[in-house]
Amino acid sequence: MTDPQRRLVLLRHAKAAWPRDVADVDRPLTDRGRTDAAAAGRWLAQHDPAIEVVRCSTAVRARQTWRLAHPEIPAAPQVDHDERIYAASPEQLLQVVRALPSTAMTALLIGHNPGLEDLAGLLTGEPTELRTAGIAVLLMRDGWAEAGPEQADPETTVTPRG
Repeated sequence: MTDPQRRLVLLRHAKAAWPRDVADVDRPLTDRGRTDAAAAGRWLAQHDPAIEVVRCSTAVRARQTWRLAHPEIPAAPQVDHDERIYAASPEQLLQVVRALPSTAMTALLIGHNPGLEDLAGLLTGEPTELRTAGIAVLLMRDGWAEAGPEQADPETTVTPRG
């Protein structure tokens, strides 16, 4: 009997503003970004309602994306805001994935490009485009700790809009 397949859901933060004299990490969402973040939450509620674990960048735009998306999701996942995700390389993001709890079957990672696109490409061996508020769902072939190059299959990539 094979183990049930783990699902890694990648969510790029929604559209962010570029206000003057604001550090990149502190950039807030735009009005469209707030609408699209909620739309991403609705999509997740319909397609991945059993998210157990969330790892979110500490950047304001990523935290706001989660804050607007999570009310749409029926699950009550364990959430950690992880500073390693901001400006992370795919290898750094892979370390975040490998440290996910072994008991979790569905995990959501909220972050930034190019890191998330590059992580999806590393895990699947296929190029992946993630626009703002874009979602990629990957099916992992093994446990989180064994995550590595070409150890996942792409299930879907979508960009929900509000």
